[in-house]
Amino acid sequence: MKPEDIIRPENKVYARPELLTDRDTHYCPGCSHGVVHRLVAELLAEMGLADKTIGIAPVGCAVFAYNYINVDWIEAAHGRAPALATAASRLNPDRMVFTYQGDGDLAAIGTAETIHACNRGENITIIFINNAIYGMTGGQMAPTTLLGMKTATTPYGRTAELNGYPLAITNLLAQLDGTCYVTRQAVHTPAAVRKAKGAIKKAFENTLGKRGTSVVEIVATCNSGWKLTPAQSNEWMAEHMFAKYPLGDLKNE
Repeated sequence: MKPEDIIRPENKVYARPELLTDRDTHYCPGCSHGVVHRLVAELLAEMGLADKTIGIAPVGCAVFAYNYINVDWIEAAHGRAPALATAASRLNPDRMVFTYQGDGDLAAIGTAETIHACNRGENITIIFINNAIYGMTGGQMAPTTLLGMKTATTPYGRTAELNGYPLAITNLLAQLDGTCYVTRQAVHTPAAVRKAKGAIKKAFENTLGKRGTSVVEIVATCNSGWKLTPAQSNEWMAEHMFAKYPLGDLKNE
């Protein structure tokens, strides 16, 4: 093969998405956030939504999401992204509005905002990164932390008696009348990445079609918080996280 053949457009198999900014990431090596950012950037470009999208960034590891995907963003107070997305969607009904939230933001301080936005059927997409830990603030227990899982605040492992049970909030959201699509995916393998991209695309299409609230949970890793290598984190997630948070659609109307 000649060099000029390698760079021909029809031979290109990998390139930076046009909406993904060219800057250093603040995420830890091996973090799932970067993969999901790429999927969102790819889809917004492929669907022609670059100028029609409003993203809502939360507090947490994803607080700087607006630095990486080149669309309009609004930063919300901790946990309030669904409430802010409600206002953005109602005031701009021609826009595709989505939130990008972690489990501490969405399922702890933001539980009320999340549940009520979904129950109202707000015309938004919620992308929910569940790594079962507070990654940004030092690895504390999150609502989604598994039983027996060691964190900075459960050094001997989470117990139901002291800490309560893990909150599978996506299962709860699937029971609400206002949600039209609720799914749980992952990005630890190429096949999983393809499925996750399809799920996010379906959610965006639902928002464009004004069908109600779509929720895409991504079961993710936090190798820094889990004190594992990236490869070990993927293995641990598949062995332990998927038992409590099985992948697949929970609701598809």
